[in-house]
Amino acid sequence: MRLDKWLKVSRLIKRRTVANEACDNERISANGRVVKASYDVKVGDKLEIRFGARTVSVEVLSVTEQKGKENAAFMYKEI
Repeated sequence: MRLDKWLKVSRLIKRRTVANEACDNERISANGRVVKASYDVKVGDKLEIRFGARTVSVEVLSVTEQKGKENAAFMYKEI
């Protein structure tokens, strides 16, 4: 699954366009390197998302297409 879509489905970022812009502005890195929105997210990836002065680090636990807010929290684990 594309990174921008995964960020939206996991509800880490509210809209896919915002996730795409974050990738374009080099605010998201996977496994220590800056990635684009088209990056293929895999289970076990470690993502760093920079929101202004705050940085959120997560590990990908699941890559599924399901879109339910009750399942979104199980898609990642904060590090």
